[in-house]
Amino acid sequence: MTQFARIIPAALILLTICAIAQQSDLQTSARDKRIVIEASVLLDGKGHVSRNTRIVIEGARIVAIDPKAGPVDYDLRGLTVMPGWIDMHSHITSSFGKDGKVGGDMSAEESAYRTASNAWVTLLGGFTTVQTMSQAVALRDAVSNGLMPGPRILTIVDSLAGQGEQSGTPDELRAYVRKQKEVGADIIKIYASGGMLRGAKTLSQEQLNAICDEAKKQGLRTHVHSFRDAVPAATLAGCTQIEHGVGATDDDLKLMVEKGTYIDPQAGTLFENYILNKAGYAGTPYFAKTEEGVVENYKPAIQMSKEFLRRAVKVKGLKIVFGSDALAGLHGRNAEEFINRVRDCGMDPMAAMVSANSMAAEAMGMADQIGSIAPGLQADIIALNGDPLKDITAVRRVVFVMKGGVVYKHAARDATS
Repeated sequence: MTQFARIIPAALILLTICAIAQQSDLQTSARDKRIVIEASVLLDGKGHVSRNTRIVIEGARIVAIDPKAGPVDYDLRGLTVMPGWIDMHSHITSSFGKDGKVGGDMSAEESAYRTASNAWVTLLGGFTTVQTMSQAVALRDAVSNGLMPGPRILTIVDSLAGQGEQSGTPDELRAYVRKQKEVGADIIKIYASGGMLRGAKTLSQEQLNAICDEAKKQGLRTHVHSFRDAVPAATLAGCTQIEHGVGATDDDLKLMVEKGTYIDPQAGTLFENYILNKAGYAGTPYFAKTEEGVVENYKPAIQMSKEFLRRAVKVKGLKIVFGSDALAGLHGRNAEEFINRVRDCGMDPMAAMVSANSMAAEAMGMADQIGSIAPGLQADIIALNGDPLKDITAVRRVVFVMKGGVVYKHAARDATS
């Protein structure tokens, strides 16, 4: 952490040079400036559509939705305007090393550069807030303090790999949670089962109960990597969010509705990324030794993920949030997960947008700050060239990005000219 913090200024210089070269019209809005955005189509993040209106921003926050406000600073008519997306499951520090392999040989400085780049492309891809399941405390704080550009970041510090009794007694696990808060964690990440194909439960009910109860007492949320019988166990323990969930039964999903548990299922995008970048993953820990082996292993996983999500979207009241599980090769392309969810799994396009807006903000306990376009909330606003409710591939065409009242991308003129 200390090494990363020391080289942040160097990473900032590199990012600044890249930003000037690649985004000649990048604009940074003064924090105390009044800004008016005009939109012909506005998705509010909660499932509603407004037309021919204007968003008034002062400093970092939205202060009014007023169709008569003026003068207009950003004319986004002809585009689809909505809140910045929230990715509930990213690994923002994951990169390919000098040898082309994920997590491969690189110095601390090189790792920091790659992580800073991951943050930058994620922001330009429309994601103004991410939760990372890889430790990024220094990055979180650098972005928060305005030292470098990137999405708003919430992070784990360590993850708890379930190992049965070896993981600790309930009292020891409670102490673990308290320690995580002490060292700066926003989230407690728990591995309560093995992988998708052999997902046996790895923590007892008593252990899960202790972890999730203590996290609540400490004001922390719990994200639980769960397959099969680990899903109802985590739900009964009062954990905040289930990650993945493949193998859960319809009764398990109904239990989640009853308990108000959030679920972040993926629609195969992560596994498609492994195959697309098979040379970078083959032979690394947890992956097959050959490129052919990577393809053979993950083709079935794509179908299993999609089949599970097809069932999940049919369960009324199930709180599905958006998470790409972005690792090396997927940063900046997080929105591909929307396409898989809608095109291949039957998810309603508006529900897909809400899953990455107000539903995600609610799951994070931040609905009073982000996730919607409404007075009092952070001015996290993006615009797409196209209508994702009619053509979900419009999520690939992010042409405007504002976070906290600061504009980081403005290619909207090209899109509407």
